Amino acid sequence: MKCLAAALAAVTLVRLVVAAAAPLAPDETYYWIWSHALAFGYLDHPPMVAVWIRAGIMLAGQTALGVRLLGPLAAFVASFMLFDAARVLFPDTRAGITAVLLLNATLLLGAGSIVMTPDSPLLFFWTATLWAMARIAAGGSGGWWLAAGVTGGLALDSKYTALLLWMGIGLWVLLVPAIRPWLRRWQPWAACATGFVLFAPVLAWNAAHGWAGFLKQGGRVGDWHPARAFGFMAELIGAQIGLATPLVWALFMAGLWVAIRQAWRTRDPGWSLLAALSAPPVAVFLQHAMGDRVQGNWPAIIYPALAIAAAAPTERTRLPFSQNTAAALGFAIVALAYVQATTGAIPLPPRFDPIAMRLAGWDGLARQVKVFAGSGDPAFIAADGYALASELAWWMPSDSRVTGTDWRWALTTLPAAHTAGQHGLLIRDAGRSGVPDPALWPEAERIGTATRDGASGNAFAVYRVTAGFGLTRLPAR
Repeated sequence: MKCLAAALAAVTLVRLVVAAAAPLAPDETYYWIWSHALAFGYLDHPPMVAVWIRAGIMLAGQTALGVRLLGPLAAFVASFMLFDAARVLFPDTRAGITAVLLLNATLLLGAGSIVMTPDSPLLFFWTATLWAMARIAAGGSGGWWLAAGVTGGLALDSKYTALLLWMGIGLWVLLVPAIRPWLRRWQPWAACATGFVLFAPVLAWNAAHGWAGFLKQGGRVGDWHPARAFGFMAELIGAQIGLATPLVWALFMAGLWVAIRQAWRTRDPGWSLLAALSAPPVAVFLQHAMGDRVQGNWPAIIYPALAIAAAAPTERTRLPFSQNTAAALGFAIVALAYVQATTGAIPLPPRFDPIAMRLAGWDGLARQVKVFAGSGDPAFIAADGYALASELAWWMPSDSRVTGTDWRWALTTLPAAHTAGQHGLLIRDAGRSGVPDPALWPEAERIGTATRDGASGNAFAVYRVTAGFGLTRLPAR
């Protein structure tokens, strides 16, 4: 246990260093803006990621480390919860240590723990709920139901896909004879009520904003392109092989098969719990991939249960490598990703470097915009894409008055810019067709182009404009 704690502490320290050194991705700067306008909901997600960023900034300041601080720390704590969950489900084995090694060796957790997105709090609270339910599966007291109600509610406050967590636990209780008697006791119902109370403010925000968040995320279900199903399926599987790392992914798939088989044959509470928290999400993602793209990070929620299933001592499908070999390869891949994110030392063409495509060059773009701004003393700098506006708000000097025109800003409590009739700069993706909207920009003259150094195909048109209406003032560092 001491060796595990020391190893996790060392890994966490490395992650904190990488978190402080790597540039922020556009999604991170977008959520950083949310943290300056805390609310019970936003167009894209529930509010937990904004709360985490706000807490990190209070501790580490307006820095990349401040934005990401809680990610590595949460992964550290979640690893111990995963260890204990595996330990109580499979006592007198090394399942706990092996599960922690396998999960931390995945690129998804290795990178995900230093990139602050809604998946960071979601994975933490999902793992905490798994931990509480493992205690119930092992014969624990009803108090663990109440703990699961809290963590499950906070998972819903992190990302809407946490609904699959609640669905999985519900199926587990209904289908496992040894667990079904809990339905006659008050604790599971109190857990449901607790989760609802914690999620109710998000429901209220959606109701007050035309159900914007639910429609935004629920609209993905309506996307259907069956002619592209083969490509979507291949992309989903390929992404998971890469994000889990190849050998760990193979162990995860073997563990999934064993969990489903054991749950079907024996209704064992422990194995059935692992199956209930992994098989339904897998089925949902596979079904979605039959008609639309599944983003690579979405299946993160199944990783904790699969790590335990892959670590459990069973006669799983024979694989020509050990769990330690799989973990070693995973950590090596994660280490290479850390080096590339902080130094760019691996010479890859920009279009083949996913890290550079997301992280590189935003500071250089801001410097070029600053040069354009210095020649005309603009009253504001506007960007019509939320990602571009967020990065400029992060990198531009605090007196630049960065504003945004994307309609999603209107769903926040950010202040209006009050720039109507004033002269400023507009930055927009050069690949956009047509001229700037004359309703927003009565006067617009293109004066140049700015680029992101180190990122392929990222050119931005710079316009000198006169503002109409509808601008939102974005925060500054």
